[in-house]
Amino acid sequence: MTQVIHRIPPKMTTDAWHVIVIGAGGTGSALLPFLARLHHAMLALGHPGGIDCTVYDDDVVSETNVGRQAFYPNDVGQHKAPLLVTRINTLMGTRWDALTRRVGDGDVLCADMVVSCVDTRAARAAIVKAFAIGGGGYYLDCGNDTDRGQVILGEIRSATSESERLAHAGELLPDLLNPSLDKDDDTPSCSMAEALAKQSLVINQAIAVQAYNLLWTLFRTGTLSFNGVFVNLRTGRTNPLPCDTDAWLRFGYSTKKAKSPNEEERELDSDHERERFKAAEARRYRFGMMSSNV
Repeated sequence: MTQVIHRIPPKMTTDAWHVIVIGAGGTGSALLPFLARLHHAMLALGHPGGIDCTVYDDDVVSETNVGRQAFYPNDVGQHKAPLLVTRINTLMGTRWDALTRRVGDGDVLCADMVVSCVDTRAARAAIVKAFAIGGGGYYLDCGNDTDRGQVILGEIRSATSESERLAHAGELLPDLLNPSLDKDDDTPSCSMAEALAKQSLVINQAIAVQAYNLLWTLFRTGTLSFNGVFVNLRTGRTNPLPCDTDAWLRFGYSTKKAKSPNEEERELDSDHERERFKAAEARRYRFGMMSSNV
């Protein structure tokens, strides 16, 4: 077990968290009120700025969204993002922003944290690309199908020590960023009309709660012992993803960087030197000349 010691960036303890939430449907609409509560709690506990949030979504509320998502009959026909943000601003005194658009090619995302609550791999890939161009930061991926899903808090950024960076969802589960798999995915998405009949009524709330807990833990303790959770409502089980390189390796992700040809050659030379040293020490031992440094 190789535990990763992760600490929240100092800037996020002295300045407001700039958070971008992309997707205001099933999971996004469930998570946004939690973020508002977290903002309020942060201020009450002495944080100087709380959360400054911007929400992206170009969709409008449909009749099938009512009941399963955080919308009401009178909301039908209105854009989801400004509707939710206006409601939160009115009730919580925040000054959050909403954009009635999606993230695509050519976009740049600059934030301390981007939260993905989208339902296609193409959308995820566009988000990761735009965030990487913008300098990166925390990337919180929230995804689900019928009755199971995952929440993974990772980082898209360079680090002084690669092992100290949290692996993100696209590294641990590369298929999540493969748009070619969208056409083969027959699982009801959180924006399809059929989802009300085919998707668990509470899966989005279950995913949102786990995301909420990760962010609360990060703020309250300044560190994390796990950076993800897998939820299965059918079995009633939740499994944490430890901040551990061995655990990440089981997903096929390694923190070790590929060696250049020169590095491999130097490493090979070092191995030869160690073998020659061991042979010389063995000869000394046989002749009563054992080195005291060994």
